[in-house]
Amino acid sequence: MSSPVEGVVRREWGRAVAVVARITGDLGLAEDAVQEACALALDRWAAGSVPDDPAAWLVTVARNRALDRVRREALRSAKEEAAMRLLAEQDPAPPGSIPDDRLQLIFACCHPALDPGVRVALTLRTLCGLTTAEIARGFLVAEATMAQRLVRAKRKIRDAAIPLRVPPDAELPGRVGGVLRVIYLVFTEGHRASDGAHVVRDDLCEEAIRLARLLAGLCPDEPEVLGLLGLLLLTDARRPARTARDGRLVLLGDQDRGRWDRAKVAEGTGLLDRAMRRRQPGPYQLQAAIAACHATAPRAGDTDWAQIAALYAALARWEPSPVVQANRAVAVAMADGPAAGLAIIDDLGGESRTEGWHLLHACRADLLRRLGRGAEAAAAYRAALALCPPPAERDFLAARLAELAGPP
Repeated sequence: MSSPVEGVVRREWGRAVAVVARITGDLGLAEDAVQEACALALDRWAAGSVPDDPAAWLVTVARNRALDRVRREALRSAKEEAAMRLLAEQDPAPPGSIPDDRLQLIFACCHPALDPGVRVALTLRTLCGLTTAEIARGFLVAEATMAQRLVRAKRKIRDAAIPLRVPPDAELPGRVGGVLRVIYLVFTEGHRASDGAHVVRDDLCEEAIRLARLLAGLCPDEPEVLGLLGLLLLTDARRPARTARDGRLVLLGDQDRGRWDRAKVAEGTGLLDRAMRRRQPGPYQLQAAIAACHATAPRAGDTDWAQIAALYAALARWEPSPVVQANRAVAVAMADGPAAGLAIIDDLGGESRTEGWHLLHACRADLLRRLGRGAEAAAAYRAALALCPPPAERDFLAARLAELAGPP
């Protein structure tokens, strides 16, 4: 989205869906109603001024649209009951111990009757405003495949009458893992935007941190919750230095560390220390420890790459994914040389889901370049560019490819 009005609509989408879905008990109905409200907002707000409380405006309009639809379709008692709820409720205060509409419905969507991967994807699409294409890239699957999964998930919720209610407090711990994954992926998309002209989407980074803080308030003794919040803060501390003034991507080793947010670094390392004292390791704590290695190194040359490689090896035992292995390859290359890292990358090349992942080709290209294998590096850069990376990354990769070609 490009205009300020479009940005407001996208930012408020998730909360509006959360409120209307809580009122109606129907996620599909809520999403359709909010979509209609957003279309109306784009038309009206562009011609005039944005209301003081755009989220409340969207909720009110979407609620009325949902009520209109329920009235038209009130053929069963369940529909009539839904209509009565809508007539009786405006925007009720969130029940239970979760003090936030969006976090409430994230817990509700992480229902054990849904496949873990699908419920995370559904929550990202419906409540967090990520596009199907963005979610597909996060899961390393084709957009059409992800679209089919989302359709099936909504159909299962409808056909099996899975209630999208906030679970009682006793059931919250069983859903924390799914909630953590949602928050992590929202931040990941914000930190490395897969679409649009910007390297970073500030709105998603800040929303993920806000949700992680709320979750840490609910679960102050849960090590992985503390680990996730620590990870987000340690990573987000680098945000001011990740782009140059002209919008170009700045690699970690080239960033001005004086621009890093030291207050976030201190808070993140403190949370990591609290989590690790509980001696219940997990993947978010390991990732936070990796982020801390970067954040506490005074200069790029002081980074303990051997320690980072060891942490990625430990993380791979928790999450044996191509993404983790590719990151381990980078760390191994920095610690033991590019040939050692390339061996790990080449082992991943046979997996079908990695062939469409541009970052794997870009990583391989960089290692080949460092080994002096220019022709192979150029081919790998071209493979990465052919997969249509985001503009900032595309410009960076094109510049590296041009360097290999030499002066005209």
